[in-house]
Amino acid sequence: MTPDQLITFASVAEHLNISHAALALHLSQPAVSGQLRQLQDEFGEPLYRRYGRGIQLTPAGKQLAEYARHVRDAYGQAHAYRDALRGLARGSLRVGASTTLASYLLPYLIAAFQRRFPEVTVMTSGGNTADIVAALQTLDVAMIEGPPGAGLPPGTGLRGWGEDEIVAIVPADHPLAESGGAVGTISLGALSACPIVLREEGSGVRQIVEQAFAAAGVPMHVALRVAGVEGVKEAVRAGMGVGFVSALAMRHEDGALRALSLAPQPLTRRFSILVPHEGAGSRVATAFIDMCLSEATLGAKGFP
Repeated sequence: MTPDQLITFASVAEHLNISHAALALHLSQPAVSGQLRQLQDEFGEPLYRRYGRGIQLTPAGKQLAEYARHVRDAYGQAHAYRDALRGLARGSLRVGASTTLASYLLPYLIAAFQRRFPEVTVMTSGGNTADIVAALQTLDVAMIEGPPGAGLPPGTGLRGWGEDEIVAIVPADHPLAESGGAVGTISLGALSACPIVLREEGSGVRQIVEQAFAAAGVPMHVALRVAGVEGVKEAVRAGMGVGFVSALAMRHEDGALRALSLAPQPLTRRFSILVPHEGAGSRVATAFIDMCLSEATLGAKGFP
């Protein structure tokens, strides 16, 4: 007994006519009759009888027809699903993103992707850069801030993706906001006496800020370590010190905070896209990555 024989029998049971079933299946009548004989031999008793110009199912045939319809329906659904995936009409996508990207960029990317492929189910997860790298094997695409560090799983693809700037933030009425000038700049040296609000361990922003202070030989007086970008912003609003965040996190600020670029050289970094099992990625994941890398999506300054 084969799936093809059951699918043929389901059509015969539906039409109660071998010739009509053959036409529906795009098979010859002898081919259909041959499959029916093989199926009857398998069960050892008649599944149908001739009745006028058609057939009539026996009790055994009626019971088998129920099973055969399930096989035919499942095959049809699997066939449709295959075609949908080929055309990206349906499917799923698991995207992990580090905190800044998950909060300030990923929603725009997913919205753009779902306008193109509305039937694709997108599932997201967030965390700092270290968290996302650790969760790679459960994701289709990972988006992180800065370099991923050593120890990526074998077969992981790595793509640089857009430039980001890390800015210092202070309350709008802070003395540094005024001394920064009209263009909003500040030197690391000018921050040496300021209390600093840092992100948690594993944060890409924290790693870059610590490296910048160390490279400049400027002491850093950490007043508070807090989880998340919004945690840093709230601590700065509360007067706890100077914070550091991605410029993306300041795009929709209400004016209570002011962003200052570091001078004489802005503090920049690259975002990265990680692709677990790059050689065996799904069409959905490939389409999402291509969209992220396209100039039309990234816009004039790199991001929407």
